[in-house]
Amino acid sequence: TMATVAHASAVVVSHTHARARGNGAALHSRASTARTAPEHRRRRHRHLQESHMKVTALSLWKSNGDDREPHVLGKAEDVAEFGFFQRPSVREMLVFISRTVAKRTAVGARQSVAQDAYMVHVTNKGGLIAVAVVDAEYPSRSAFCVLSAMLEEYETRVVVGDAWRALSADDSRGDEMLEGMLIKYQDPSAADKILKIQRELDDTKVVLHKTIDSVLARGEKLDNLVDKSTDLSLASQMFYKQAKKQNQCCTMM
Repeated sequence: TMATVAHASAVVVSHTHARARGNGAALHSRASTARTAPEHRRRRHRHLQESHMKVTALSLWKSNGDDREPHVLGKAEDVAEFGFFQRPSVREMLVFISRTVAKRTAVGARQSVAQDAYMVHVTNKGGLIAVAVVDAEYPSRSAFCVLSAMLEEYETRVVVGDAWRALSADDSRGDEMLEGMLIKYQDPSAADKILKIQRELDDTKVVLHKTIDSVLARGEKLDNLVDKSTDLSLASQMFYKQAKKQNQCCTMM
């Protein structure tokens, strides 16, 4: 299931709850005397919701069809909330799950995969694929705005036009751009502003999947993909299996 990132952690689930508790306490401040009680409650609720939101990873991929794995064209992750020794495995899991979903998103399609406290949003524009891993509280509309910005900026600032089509291996030139966007779009309102300077989001239907398993083709099993993945070290494969075994009810990164 979202298992990679999914089963690969009760770790993240526990961090998510801890972050929520910490942020909630930090944001509990007295209302000004000029503010009505209902208004204060509404504002505090909105602030608490926003404090839970997080963009964990952004990546760009070149589709190589159904038979070959896509090439990564750039990636950025924020794994600071994880333990120091867990971070390498979490990074590998993020690459693995993003590559897995990217490969299974058809040209012209948009998908969202839900798993516990996380969402993986993906869009495929003519074979150039953008993927975002975010907290479930991060608005889907904002996430797809970010994906559109990633695609447009990559083709105008990094690899002009469709020159990326000629790439035949993983390429890191998009990393720096995505690292900046990862910081900028932690605030969903920054993503919404994109609509004011870009065309409206297309109305392509977004297919929602409740787990990673539902994205896989019939006969495919996530455990087998983990075993065969070149994105995952032996340590990360063990991390995934132990998290799955110990936390079968908590199947998110």
